[in-house]
Amino acid sequence: MVTDNLMEANPIFNPKGNDDVQDRTIIKWNTTGLFQLNATKYNWAKSLYQVMVGNFWIPEKVKGLWDDATQFRNELSDQEKRAYKWILSFLIFLDSIQTVNLPNFSEYITAPEVNLVLSIQAFQEAIHSQSYATILETVVDSKDRDEIYYFWKTDKHLLERNEFIGWIYQEFVDNPNDKSFFKWVIWNFLLESIYFYNGFAFFDTLASQSKMVATDQMITYIRRDELTHVTIFANIIKEIKKEFPDIYDEEIIIDMMKTAVKQEIKWSKHILWEGIIGMGHENIENYTKFLANDRMALLGIAPLYPDVVKNPYKHLEVMQDNNSERWNFFESTVTNYALSTSMNGTWEF
Repeated sequence: MVTDNLMEANPIFNPKGNDDVQDRTIIKWNTTGLFQLNATKYNWAKSLYQVMVGNFWIPEKVKGLWDDATQFRNELSDQEKRAYKWILSFLIFLDSIQTVNLPNFSEYITAPEVNLVLSIQAFQEAIHSQSYATILETVVDSKDRDEIYYFWKTDKHLLERNEFIGWIYQEFVDNPNDKSFFKWVIWNFLLESIYFYNGFAFFDTLASQSKMVATDQMITYIRRDELTHVTIFANIIKEIKKEFPDIYDEEIIIDMMKTAVKQEIKWSKHILWEGIIGMGHENIENYTKFLANDRMALLGIAPLYPDVVKNPYKHLEVMQDNNSERWNFFESTVTNYALSTSMNGTWEF
């Protein structure tokens, strides 16, 4: 059972702190605040740093968006245009709130090597926001841009989702204790591992039909980043389980995952109508539950949906190949990097 003990943010500088690796814990340690990165405890963070830096990209490197703009106007169905715009609206919100949220979260992490990768994640979230802005500037009519950014003002389903995510994060900011912190960690994991992926699958589906290929290439880079973010929080959760068993609560993880799955299915069915080829409601439900099982396995937790054993979008994995990049998406292993060929590695769990 998670306790309600008060959580305190790290002081900016603590001369009486202790940076010895053998004593270090991922949270609640008496750290000096110094980034002592020559002596690290969490090797997964050190490895992940190399992957995340090797994955550096900027949206200006993606070519062909003007072709997408022509296709958007002349070739997409009204349903596809609607889904394209409103999925972008939700993705924009997710990356926006993470950019703001992560610096707050880092204040409670007492391992510099973990704070290092969280800093890179925050930078990547900002790059994602710029990538969405680049898509909107190029593909969508200027008169529609504000409507896309603020779709939550007119769509009650999206407002409900955005408010819930914001409330989970705000709960800890307003009442920073062990329980609200643990929920904060879990919600970061769920946001990064569940909420983006039906939207990503939509763009892959279009690209598999030779539609909006440049947009999907941008999404491929974003997805690659998001998988490293999943890795960060999976490892943080496992370290908390090991070091702070009184804070870790598997029942909370299961309950929050079920909530995330329910919300993701409801939203995706709302925005991805049956008329979009390859994105039927049965596929949406099975894909979301398949992802949930996969993500729970990363934490060593049994599948929540044991009857769902297949990825209904298995055929789309070829769309995740980019510049000879080979992916094993659901095992989260990268064997080659599109924008940095000098680094190779396996993400550690």
